[in-house]
Amino acid sequence: MTTEDRIRHWLFQDALPVWGDRGVDRKNGGFVEYFALDGSDGGADYKRTRVTCRQIYVFSHAALMGWEDGEALARHGIEHLTGKAWMDDAGCFARRTTREGEILDPTPDLYDLAFALFALGWAYRATGDADLVRWAHRSLDAIERHLRHPVEGYWHDAGKQGWRQQNPHMHLLEAALSVYEATRDERFADLAREVAGLFTRRFFDLGTGTLAEFFTDEWQRAPAPDGRLIEPGHQLEWAWILTNHDRLLGGDTAAQTRALIDFAERHGVDPQTGRTFNAVRDDGAPIDLGSRSWPNTERMKAAVALWDRDGTDPRPVIDACANWLFSKYFDPAPRGMWIDAFDADGQAVVDKIPTSTLYHVVLAFAEALRVLPDAGKTMA
Repeated sequence: MTTEDRIRHWLFQDALPVWGDRGVDRKNGGFVEYFALDGSDGGADYKRTRVTCRQIYVFSHAALMGWEDGEALARHGIEHLTGKAWMDDAGCFARRTTREGEILDPTPDLYDLAFALFALGWAYRATGDADLVRWAHRSLDAIERHLRHPVEGYWHDAGKQGWRQQNPHMHLLEAALSVYEATRDERFADLAREVAGLFTRRFFDLGTGTLAEFFTDEWQRAPAPDGRLIEPGHQLEWAWILTNHDRLLGGDTAAQTRALIDFAERHGVDPQTGRTFNAVRDDGAPIDLGSRSWPNTERMKAAVALWDRDGTDPRPVIDACANWLFSKYFDPAPRGMWIDAFDADGQAVVDKIPTSTLYHVVLAFAEALRVLPDAGKTMA
């Protein structure tokens, strides 16, 4: 079986049917937060908004790829998101609700609100429901009202404590591009340009090829050790998002994209196994040589980004990532699920199967399926 066939079978015959059935909370609305390692409901007594939004994306994208149950499941998620997680008094989505849908944590959170935008953009593409565009504007209004920093960028949450973070901004850029691609609304193009500018001015150092995670209030890298932490998965994820930014808005982040991938490939990937490490230092020294599933999916997307930019054959990386994911994470798990994390010695370090991972896998696999046929013809 080819990598393309293996991905397509797992996605449409295993994962989507399982998560579209047992992963849906038909009683309370929304989706199951996680499963136990045997594939049974993990019994979580809460629902995170980011997980609801990620699943809306999953089923919206699946619908656009021809999976017939996708649109109804995306609408189910939207109903829960707008009906249970939205707080009229604050004009914002809550961070989490109880399993039944009561507000549990009302904190405005940039990561969650970014994923709301991302989900709404994809759901609009899948359904054509114009009300979702209005919800996207409400979500961006909430971000501006609660989280806009007075000088530059956004707070990561309304508590405004701790280091400033690049990661929520990365997903905000991804989300703005999602809504812009669906609607061509310039408000979201302007947001995307702003965040991409923050990346080039503040988050990324082209000289070393490193993307920091944590910053001071003035966007200086945080003191060591926090400021020296580099996540290869985020380097690879930014590379793919910036490539979409340039495609949609005519930007030029080719040098940054190549530098992101080069550092991650040199210092963040095990040459023996092909696994992508969780964390290294800004000089490449190891910090956490374990590997969650998602950095490996981001490596796959980064290979797609280089194909889109330069015509670099993505198949060696896609094959390596797929082989590693299937052999280590998917095949030993219940059907359509995964063992999410391993330590540096290759031992599983999990007690649940998190729903949130599916967003990473579906997006990476969809991108692989998009490019593999053409890559195979061109490179043959």
